[in-house]
Amino acid sequence: MTPEGKVKDKVRKILKEHNVYYFMPATGGYGKSGVPDFICCVDGIFVGIECKANGNMPTPLQSREIDLIRAAKGYAMVVREDNTDAVHQLIREIRCPR
Repeated sequence: MTPEGKVKDKVRKILKEHNVYYFMPATGGYGKSGVPDFICCVDGIFVGIECKANGNMPTPLQSREIDLIRAAKGYAMVVREDNTDAVHQLIREIRCPR
């Protein structure tokens, strides 16, 4: 499994643990390029999660999609090996706002 694949596996487990609806869009040729790895719905709130590993950064197209999601009042985040707990935190914040 690739380093990014390991990050995706951790995110997938977290989403399942929290019973979050998600899918991983296939963008090859027919889909929209730059879409995050995970498209989720957390209690009616749109969430996009882009996974990266080894210090890699989102591509300009991925960054643009993240910005568009945020501009539309959705949540979007980049998750790496060292911050997968941020997914737990975001789900908790959406479900139990202060």
